[in-house]
Amino acid sequence: MIKKTIYLGNPYYVGLRNNQLELRVPEGSKPEKLLTRSIPLEDIGIIILDHPRITLSMPLIQQVNELNIALITCDTRHMPAALLLPIEGHTLQQERFRAQLEASEPLRKQLWAQTIKQKIKNQGFLLSILGFSDQAWVLNKWSGEVSSGDKMNLEARAAALYWKTIFSEFYPDFTRDRIGGPGNDLLNYGYAIVRATVARSLVGSGLLPTLGIHHSNRYNAYALADDIMEPFRIYVDRLVYEILKDHGGEAPVLDTGIKARLLELPAKEVLINGQRSPMMVGLQRTTSSLASCFEGEAKRILYPELV
Repeated sequence: MIKKTIYLGNPYYVGLRNNQLELRVPEGSKPEKLLTRSIPLEDIGIIILDHPRITLSMPLIQQVNELNIALITCDTRHMPAALLLPIEGHTLQQERFRAQLEASEPLRKQLWAQTIKQKIKNQGFLLSILGFSDQAWVLNKWSGEVSSGDKMNLEARAAALYWKTIFSEFYPDFTRDRIGGPGNDLLNYGYAIVRATVARSLVGSGLLPTLGIHHSNRYNAYALADDIMEPFRIYVDRLVYEILKDHGGEAPVLDTGIKARLLELPAKEVLINGQRSPMMVGLQRTTSSLASCFEGEAKRILYPELV
């Protein structure tokens, strides 16, 4: 079943009634008449809170955690800024935590090499689709040269070529920036959605989102999510390219309409190990395969192949 992403951008009282998320417009808000809407919690995968006057009830928060629903809050720039996930997400969590913590350095390097290889391969495929055959050929070549731990730093080299190319028809001097700039706000918003979806799947597979296989910044609470999302970033890039194309290359305002398109990312179809499914479903296969790698039951993470 495809889980919904719920975006709340207006003042609401958000509570729980009959195991459903209940939205009530507070008195004095527009429209003036008190409105009520209910959504079954079992249908929800992500909730995004993007208004300073949203109020949540504790019973709702408790049930959201029990169902492993990712709860995201936005900052004053309306960008995703915080993520709430349950502490317990899997019946075998203790065993999987131990396997993850005891993973050897060679294993982590091999898993990172798999991750980067698929990321670069997906980047090359997207450039090929967009007509940049020469650059795509280089990236495909590099994807086959990734070694354990990415000793040749091919991820960075591929990124430099990739970002120089993908939006060149719109922005000849495009620079990837986490702060902002044309196109970057759309990328950042989309990546935040995918990151939350990955973190939710990791918790559901009994893994620690904090302990990465490569990312290890002491201030990063979701280092493993940042690792595993790398091959999935391509779906954000492709969607942002389509949005820019639809707007004639002009950088659109990150308004409700654009956000609605980006919020569809968890439902985008992905191909993993020959099987098609929505990203949110496919991610559960990816994180389960990672858990199996930590436990010594598998040697490969199941990542998406762009088609």
